Amino acid sequence: MTAAETTRHTPPKTKRTPFWDNARWIAVTLVIMGHATLKLIAASDVAYAFYLFVYTFQVPVLVLVSGYFAKADPPSGRQLKRLLTDVVIPYLIFQSIWIVIQWAVEPKHPFTLDYTSAKWTLWFLIALAIWRMVLPYLAMLKFPFLISVLISFVSGYASSADDTLSLARVAALLPFFVLGWELRRRSQYARWWIAARQGVVWPVRAVAAAILVTAGVTMYFGIDAWRDLLVRRFLLFDEEYSSFGYDQWWAGFLRLLVIALALVMTFSVLVLVPRRHTFFTEWGSATMYIYLLHTFFLYPIRESGWLEDHSNVPVLAGTVLLSIGIAVLLSQRFIRRVFRPLVEPRAKWLFHQHRAPA
Repeated sequence: MTAAETTRHTPPKTKRTPFWDNARWIAVTLVIMGHATLKLIAASDVAYAFYLFVYTFQVPVLVLVSGYFAKADPPSGRQLKRLLTDVVIPYLIFQSIWIVIQWAVEPKHPFTLDYTSAKWTLWFLIALAIWRMVLPYLAMLKFPFLISVLISFVSGYASSADDTLSLARVAALLPFFVLGWELRRRSQYARWWIAARQGVVWPVRAVAAAILVTAGVTMYFGIDAWRDLLVRRFLLFDEEYSSFGYDQWWAGFLRLLVIALALVMTFSVLVLVPRRHTFFTEWGSATMYIYLLHTFFLYPIRESGWLEDHSNVPVLAGTVLLSIGIAVLLSQRFIRRVFRPLVEPRAKWLFHQHRAPA
């Protein structure tokens, strides 16, 4: 999910597949829901169950989709330029904005130009850049997906894998990125549910829906156990196991279980994503705008403390609707026109202008 991949307007006659735009918009909307409901989970079991349910697949879906469109060829000059304009420069811009905001609003945050520890959701941009750079090397190996799973497994034991350059998440979520690339490379496995004109048979969709419903019910009725087991910390994929009390030798196998659960949930969601053009298909081309800008809406609401004082089912429902409303608003074309210099900076001044020889 890069700006160039997801924000360029294309006319209806292009070969753009509605499935992926639908999946992008649904996934990024779920990301907003997860971020919005965080402040509710301390006092509401329903909100906590909903939070855990969403977090089992929201980020894995985004990462897998990003991997599907990644290239494992040695990077060309054009690809490196796009890496800078689509990922690196937007990261520097939004990281700077958040540094100023937190310095101005939160007294405990000194003004420090720190670009190694990503603010809030910006870890994803760092991760995208690193995943793209390492993918050509993984692609040279025989079993890239299994190796990425091993990297994720081992990284949870490494105390050096912290929030510096989001390395903990980069390593932990790598399997989903590699799997996305593998699906496109082995198109015979992906074509079954990806092709726009090839619908998925209803029995399979029924099974996928049953899996999601079962997961949601299990999350709710087992909420006390999930709290005690600190399942949420595993779903964030951003910490060493021992940092939240799992210093046993077998802790990494719990991550493997979480990865397996996330894959089952991710594919269940993808099976249910509409294949046809829908009213929100075009909005799927704005996912980077939604992802980078939604935090400016949620930040004042989350920091106000109001959600923590009103943790009940109606507030949860309202928060979910608010999240959908934010996603719809940020999908509009006028948002892209206004914020394009921040989200999709062309930065022509930064690059050599190659001229054709006389």
